[in-house]
Amino acid sequence: MSEPARSYADDIRARTDIELQGLVRIRPDLARPAPVDVSALAARAATRPSTQRALEQLDARLLRVLEAVLVAGRSGPEAAALLATDEPDLQPALQDLWHRGLLWLSPEGLRPARAIGEVLSHPAHLGPPAAELGVRPPADVAAAVGDLGEAAARVVDRLRWTAPRATFNGPALTAARDELIRAGLMVRVDDTDGLLPREVQLVLRGGRLYEHGLESPATAPPTRPQDEIDAAAGAEVLELLWRVEELARSWESAPPRVLRSGGLSVRDHRLATQTMETDAEQSAFLVEMAAASGLIAHDGALDPVWAPTSAYDDWSTRPPADRWALLAQTWWQTARAPSIVSTGSAGTSVNVLSDLVTWPLMRGRRHDVVRVLADLPEGSAPEIHDVDAHLRWRRPLRLPEGSPTRAEVVLREAAWLGVTGRGALSSAGRALVDGDDVAAAMAKHLPTPIDHVLLQADLTAIAPGPLEDDLDRFMRLAADVESRGGATVFRFTAASVRRALDAGLSAADVLARVRAASRTPVPQPLEYLIGDVARRHGQARVGSVGSYVRSDDETALSTMLADPRLAPLQLRRIAPTVLVSPVSAGTTLDLLRDHDHTPVAETSDGGLVLAPRDAHRSPSRRSGTPPVAVEQVDEAAASALVTALRRREASEAERLLTQSGPRIPETDPGETVSVLQDAAAEQVAVWIGYVDETGATRRALFRPERVDGGRAVGTTDGSPARRTFAIHRITGVAPAR
Repeated sequence: MSEPARSYADDIRARTDIELQGLVRIRPDLARPAPVDVSALAARAATRPSTQRALEQLDARLLRVLEAVLVAGRSGPEAAALLATDEPDLQPALQDLWHRGLLWLSPEGLRPARAIGEVLSHPAHLGPPAAELGVRPPADVAAAVGDLGEAAARVVDRLRWTAPRATFNGPALTAARDELIRAGLMVRVDDTDGLLPREVQLVLRGGRLYEHGLESPATAPPTRPQDEIDAAAGAEVLELLWRVEELARSWESAPPRVLRSGGLSVRDHRLATQTMETDAEQSAFLVEMAAASGLIAHDGALDPVWAPTSAYDDWSTRPPADRWALLAQTWWQTARAPSIVSTGSAGTSVNVLSDLVTWPLMRGRRHDVVRVLADLPEGSAPEIHDVDAHLRWRRPLRLPEGSPTRAEVVLREAAWLGVTGRGALSSAGRALVDGDDVAAAMAKHLPTPIDHVLLQADLTAIAPGPLEDDLDRFMRLAADVESRGGATVFRFTAASVRRALDAGLSAADVLARVRAASRTPVPQPLEYLIGDVARRHGQARVGSVGSYVRSDDETALSTMLADPRLAPLQLRRIAPTVLVSPVSAGTTLDLLRDHDHTPVAETSDGGLVLAPRDAHRSPSRRSGTPPVAVEQVDEAAASALVTALRRREASEAERLLTQSGPRIPETDPGETVSVLQDAAAEQVAVWIGYVDETGATRRALFRPERVDGGRAVGTTDGSPARRTFAIHRITGVAPAR
């Protein structure tokens, strides 16, 4: 660390370039937008919003060390005693907090930044000091506690490690509170509430902030062999890929409509659940992940539907490990929270794929939960309450006691995805956390695809493992899946064979593919089934017609057929007096009229349609929710920023040497307030530039006494009279050297 400084701002200004780069990388909000100089950077770091964000990144160990320094006033033996440890044990944490800009080095030791006390108003659940409450606790708090009655003693014991303030309802509790107030151990807040002063609470705790000091949660979860974990994860991956492919096949032939409000209807969600043979929660998860991966999307038509994309066609041809990798990495990065679909909020309905299925904090929560598993010994399968304890240790300000962690949601999704197996982190899941090649990590644990099936005499075929992609697609086309598991059972039916023929295969093609794939002879019943269906296939033809034109004058119809201007209608004669077209009736009517024919529209029973047609209106559509972007400052950006700040600092220093008298640089309001508050705390004078009532810019040597409410109050130029300056009228501030 640098040499001791007079103030927090001086401590920041005295840091080396490497230390400043580390600061802006840890706290990227300090670099967006870029500050004008190092002083502006220090002022921004001292603000409450920036300090709040920095505190939310601390784990419980760092936060407790910071609270000890805040309660003690500075680092040293007193702070170490509050955590029941020695000073050397705190040095790594103190250095980390200094590098984060949460402590600054004064001649007396490390002190907390001013905004720390504003954010942590009740450090370690302690109340305000007795001096702030205007009371004086008894000289011997322990003796006073020993003289309490049974009810008051129970109250004190209950409040020992919890919040200092409590509400007392009922005569018995009110009497206990009054006894504590008379003993000087509690301060009356209002008719029902009482508050323990900080000094009293510290004595009750034996001079410690926390019961267990700096000890992290101790857990001994059961462990499982890693190969069993990876095998279970691989099996889940096969189920995952199968379900996504079944969803895509279903939506290829019968795409569901997009709701006017966006998303998927409850009915279509239920059908998707049945298609994927799972429950509503998992089907919502799979649909959301497929959409977030770009495998399904709405087609953008006037009447939009959800359907597979061209990206799905490319994805479906990749190896299984690569297909899984896309879904896993999407889950790791997306802010979509499919669990909201099943929970929702009171009185509202949240549809799958709607804009409401978004929770920006979900991505960070996934990272925290999975990293808890990664930090445990290999093969550990902790219980939910153990994961909750570790999460609260990692994020004590974001996840205080009693708040939901959603760990069970993340672990359930991780199990569906194969990131975990049997409750423990898989090798591929660890690769996902470490940023390694997840596809290669998962490929080792997926069974090798096989290239054959075993045909049975009862028109079934058994696949003793996962099939190669080409064979799997053919079997799902020509047969129905009857059961799945370690082996998949396919059944040939008349409908399944007809499905293969409808796809363009001939009976000979189907038999040839079956013979090539089977390790057993083709049963005669299967040959008969394929031949019988093929003989009847295509005997009757069905087509679609958008409109027809009929006339008793065959010559008029022949003229229409010969007119090249009517070629877009693709007219075809099916009877001497009837023409058909694939174009809609309205378009056909308009085009015939445009080219000197005089048709009229008719109803299905031959009546004339004389009323004008209603104009078509497309349904309203909502724009999608923009992705959540989190800006980070990399090493190159941090280096460039600090270089620019130093260049500006050198330029200002050179300018000061060429002018007479003190120079007051322009400062933004945040920096102005920060410098004035530091000066008031240190009771030192500063130079200020300000705009007076006439609009002229003046300067003064100002000694601030109080800075609040957008105003600074103090004395100027040694005069005893107090003056008040509005912050918005102060153009700049500089220390008086």
